[in-house]
Amino acid sequence: MRQRELVGEGEAVVACSDKSMKIGASMWDLETGEKLLHIPTCASPPFGFLCLKNRFLVASQLNRHGSVGDGAIAVWSFHKPQQPLLNYTVEAIGTLSCTNDGIYLVGGALSGNVYLWDVTSGKMLKTWRAHKKCLNCMLFSFDNSLIISSSDDGMICVWSMISLLDIEETRSTPPPLHCLSGHISSITGLLTAPNSYHSILISSSLDGTCKVWDFISGKHMQTQAYPFAITSIALHQRESLLFCGTEKGIIFVEKLDVGRGEGPFLVIKRQPLELKGHSGAITALTSSRSSLISASEDCSICVWDIFSWEITRRFSLHKAGKVTNLVVVSLSSLLSTSKNRRVSNEYIISPLDKYPQLSNSIKGTLHSSLYRGNQTCIDLKSSELLKQKIFDTQKVDVPTITTLQMRVEASVKNHVWATNMTKHVMVINKQLKSTLLGMMQHRLFRPNNINLQKTNRKKPKI
Repeated sequence: MRQRELVGEGEAVVACSDKSMKIGASMWDLETGEKLLHIPTCASPPFGFLCLKNRFLVASQLNRHGSVGDGAIAVWSFHKPQQPLLNYTVEAIGTLSCTNDGIYLVGGALSGNVYLWDVTSGKMLKTWRAHKKCLNCMLFSFDNSLIISSSDDGMICVWSMISLLDIEETRSTPPPLHCLSGHISSITGLLTAPNSYHSILISSSLDGTCKVWDFISGKHMQTQAYPFAITSIALHQRESLLFCGTEKGIIFVEKLDVGRGEGPFLVIKRQPLELKGHSGAITALTSSRSSLISASEDCSICVWDIFSWEITRRFSLHKAGKVTNLVVVSLSSLLSTSKNRRVSNEYIISPLDKYPQLSNSIKGTLHSSLYRGNQTCIDLKSSELLKQKIFDTQKVDVPTITTLQMRVEASVKNHVWATNMTKHVMVINKQLKSTLLGMMQHRLFRPNNINLQKTNRKKPKI
């Protein structure tokens, strides 16, 4: 990777393909067009590629598209891109998503199962059946308290992190908070609008519509129809622009007005702007501070200026691969050996567990864990693992005092685990209550309510 001095906070775009492991992923400087990085062994399906803490690239690996066998999740550091950390999973993982702080990683499988990890410890915290069909999109809410998932049958589900990580929920997975149904075809994108007071979710589908939801109440708020199937969407937060890529290669641009008007979400009713620069279906969209980046089946990547709507740069992957993912990163993270900067080692990624650490052999169910510590903790509700450890120690003629000491240590570790779990759940609960309180206050003190109160006031006597 080439190092250079940066003026201000520059940005780069990373693109990857799912066609072949030999095509890999490439990174370009958005300002100069310089190629900064190439990872030759990367093939990821749509929504299976992301950046953690602006320091690591994470990709779900599918050697054969549509494979349901064992899969892998690969992690590359910007500073050691040729030495990936490979994490083998029970089944092939498609879509990936992470929290804003980079602590939790969630993956959706082709079977409809979901897997949740603590990235810093590598522990699998939960696995559950979320959808009947293949999972194609996953997203954390802006405050990380909810997980939103979607599938090929058009169904969208909202899951509570508190419920999923509840240590008492061992017999079955808690039901979703909401099941949002309305699309009649496969979901192609999920977006949230974190800058508004409302919990806004935007979904797109091959049925040619974009739908707007309040994912806290589960209310469907609006549907915007287009003449073509929508294959990808992106949102520019600062300029409040919604980009909708279509199967015909056209990109529709809508101006959003969030938090005004009669509803919390309003699309200005006018003819949307149409961007034409691709000859094939749009496969991926993302945005930077001043640009829209689009990829197409025509094997090109275009960078659009969001003010002039002109194409400022064009890129293409090696060997003309189909781009499935686009991610924008800050160039400041690439300065690994700068004289005036040192990379912090506080954030560390551990190898991801293939199976949950805690299991109940009597009920045959999966438990969740939420702590960073030793990986040999024992479930308090099941004595099977403890019996197995005692049996193993007896086979090698270990004295009884060692067995007793092991049991004491296991009890101490379980106590530490329960304490850490309680503290973390309390933090998540506090964040969720704060968000809900803000929403309720905003809705109670809308301008319409204030005007109504003024009208009902009695006029003073003269």
